[in-house]
Amino acid sequence: MSSHVSRGPRLKGLVLDFGGVLTTPLLPAALAFERREGLAEGTLLTDLALTPEGIRITEDLERGAIGQREWNAVAGRLLRVRPDNLMGRIFADLRPEPTVIVAAAVARRAGVKVGILSNSVGLTPWNLYQGYAVNRLYDAVVLSERHGLRKPEPELYRLVLARLGLTAEECVFVDDTAQHLPPAAALGFTTVHAVEPAGTVAAIEAALGIPLVGVTPERSHR
Repeated sequence: MSSHVSRGPRLKGLVLDFGGVLTTPLLPAALAFERREGLAEGTLLTDLALTPEGIRITEDLERGAIGQREWNAVAGRLLRVRPDNLMGRIFADLRPEPTVIVAAAVARRAGVKVGILSNSVGLTPWNLYQGYAVNRLYDAVVLSERHGLRKPEPELYRLVLARLGLTAEECVFVDDTAQHLPPAAALGFTTVHAVEPAGTVAAIEAALGIPLVGVTPERSHR
């Protein structure tokens, strides 16, 4: 009796959101900022994320229509806090998420093309991506502000596919923001909602059909 053994991943590409996927979760960092600033819990949500002006400036920032300094100034006024390096202060507690970073490296060494598709938050004065070696460790890096687009606009998903040279049907897309998943699924991506790292990696493993846990990038093969 013989059995078939898969010698490679079922899919060819893995597209990852950045903040909250390759980093630790955003919410605890935001709550820690509120505590440091003496703000009531939920202030960022109620005064920024749910107000028309707050929504507008964040979408403009993601599309590159305004810079981070301008966002800091307006957001500082809405939150009634000092604006200097506000974005950096809000997310000061973010750290790399090693479980997902290592899994992405293992997948890449196994032959999977790995890309980043991120709604950016500006690059100066605070750079979310600094220290992550994104241009060296990933096959494509698409930051929304550089293209005048933002997720969930389908054109941005198509752009990362073009950079990877793959179709949506050949790729897994991972994001911690649920509303970013349906447009990807409509294009043909297999989608994963990133809620916590172990579950995220397990879902990616299942989609790709290759082991990502307990394998070091150095021992896997490109």
